[in-house]
Amino acid sequence: MSKAIRIHAHGGPEVLTYEDADPGQPGSGQILVRHTAIGLNFIDVYHRSGLYPPPGGFPLIAGSEAAGVVLEVGQDVDWLKPGDRIAYAVTTGAYAEERVIDASRVVKVPDGISDEQAAAMMLKGMTAEYLLRRTFKVKAGDTILFHAAAGGVGLILGQWAKYLGATVIGTASSADKIELARAHGFDHVINYKEQDFVAGVAAITGGRKCDVVYDSVGNDTFPASLDCLRPLGMFVSFGQSSGPIPPFSMSLLAQKGSLFATRPTLFVYNAKREDLDASAAALFEVVLSGAVEIKINQRYALKDAGKAHSDLEGRRTTGTTILVP
Repeated sequence: MSKAIRIHAHGGPEVLTYEDADPGQPGSGQILVRHTAIGLNFIDVYHRSGLYPPPGGFPLIAGSEAAGVVLEVGQDVDWLKPGDRIAYAVTTGAYAEERVIDASRVVKVPDGISDEQAAAMMLKGMTAEYLLRRTFKVKAGDTILFHAAAGGVGLILGQWAKYLGATVIGTASSADKIELARAHGFDHVINYKEQDFVAGVAAITGGRKCDVVYDSVGNDTFPASLDCLRPLGMFVSFGQSSGPIPPFSMSLLAQKGSLFATRPTLFVYNAKREDLDASAAALFEVVLSGAVEIKINQRYALKDAGKAHSDLEGRRTTGTTILVP
């Protein structure tokens, strides 16, 4: 019997239960996949804790990205066959040894990229793609600020932004994380526990500040993030690891310099198949070229997902973490 991590009620890591889970058979337009590696992301914590309501209710199988091998193909799927290597980023359902998934949401993994790399980079890497290439089109000469520089998205985005020719500023909480971020494209990294990052950005830029701030932290970095932007700059809030940003008046954006603000999500940006294909292709291209390197910093057995969540929330992880079925 296939195993999965199920959540029957919101709570701490202890609610992640390892139990039997029959994936069922693929219907029309679906495939049955055997996972070989599963990505760990903060959105998994949001689903577990209740910050994000569980899609479809309980019991919930969390997990938003994985890679694996096609076992069976349902009717009307003519571009995949058993044995093909695939990967995906969706809302939930990845914390399982096997699952049925719509073929329209997966992509083939090209030669030269391992299953572990694919599982570790689909959600984080395609997030970096839309942030850098679509939400705010970063170009050579731009200056960007990225919070949580040593996190999974940060280590990919830092390399990619540097490849695009930007000056890349990050924030991190320890000397080890600062060193890691610097090794992944960041030109400057501010220890936000020891220094006011607004003052740090002003000093680094000679008072010119940044064209864009990418913020997945939320409550702890707002509204200070706005003070790191030059007039007409863009504030991009794409996560809330420290809690949601409190409601604020739109007039604050005017006061801070006629700023732009947006709250994007990957699943809207890649809702159309053509956008998913283009996003994945761009990600695979920069990885295969060597411009972006994907390293696995932590591995946990799938049955130890609770430990992985504890370490993630306790900021005891860096970069990319995978669960191994």
